[in-house]
Amino acid sequence: MCEFNQTQIMQIRLLGFQGLHKFRVLLFMVFLLTYFIILSGNLLIITLVATVDQLKIPMFFLVKHLATSDVLLTTSVLPMTLEVIIKDEVRVSLYGCITQLYVIGTCNCSQCFIIALMSYDRYLAICNPLRYSSLMNSHVFSQLIIGLWVLVIVLMLSEMIVQFQYNYCGLNSLDHYFCDFGPLVKLSTSDTSALMLQDFVISFVTIFLPFTFIIVTYICILVTILKISSMYRQRKAFSTCSSHLAVVGAYYGTLFTVYLAPSHESSTNMNKYGSLLYTVVSPLMNPIIYSLRNHEIKRGLQKMMVTFKTFVRK
Repeated sequence: MCEFNQTQIMQIRLLGFQGLHKFRVLLFMVFLLTYFIILSGNLLIITLVATVDQLKIPMFFLVKHLATSDVLLTTSVLPMTLEVIIKDEVRVSLYGCITQLYVIGTCNCSQCFIIALMSYDRYLAICNPLRYSSLMNSHVFSQLIIGLWVLVIVLMLSEMIVQFQYNYCGLNSLDHYFCDFGPLVKLSTSDTSALMLQDFVISFVTIFLPFTFIIVTYICILVTILKISSMYRQRKAFSTCSSHLAVVGAYYGTLFTVYLAPSHESSTNMNKYGSLLYTVVSPLMNPIIYSLRNHEIKRGLQKMMVTFKTFVRK
């Protein structure tokens, strides 16, 4: 309950990028263009994997789910960011703010598991090629995908239910461009120690365990590749992992930059601008990595363009 001289706040004020008002037109154009590129690139990958037969394999189904997660993540953040830039601040309902927070969390956690499944796919393809078809058949693959989404949704929903029960009295301003976990928890006048412990456990399960799994699988992959006598086959094996390694580096690099940063008051702006890395930069980089570095995606795009041209001519 709130104290006698306080009332439960029902709206959150997002203050956005204070101090950059003079550049808001430029910021708006940059974010709008970035959002357009993210949507175009990821939707193109989703379309390619869904329509080109050569891309209907487990690795590219995972790429499709990664692109889907990127679309959901940026769509939950950037439209509101554009509104904040233009209006200088935006008011969001408290429940809407918490809901946005956990949509973002669901997308981030799902990406960690998807990237881990990608490393498992590469491990089987390189270390156990004879068993790849049996271990990564469509039935097993579907179960893994459904399982990861159900697990992430249940974990994040459990945390959201806890946060809905807290009191938010007095201050209602967030110096941020979206509803981020740390700043929102600081607004609560309830004892949030249980929520912080729950968030730590969920972060450990959904972020650090998949990362550890990726490290272990790539150690096994490296050992297997080094045992190959042919330099050509070694390079070919490494090349099949290059796109995934680039995604791992880009995604976990952004997450660790934000979540391992100091949490004291002077780091507020650093955390806010650091959040751009996983809400904007990573979704922007993923389609670029898979379109520029992956020959199958390039061939699939060429085939789709030929089909489109043929259809137009008819």
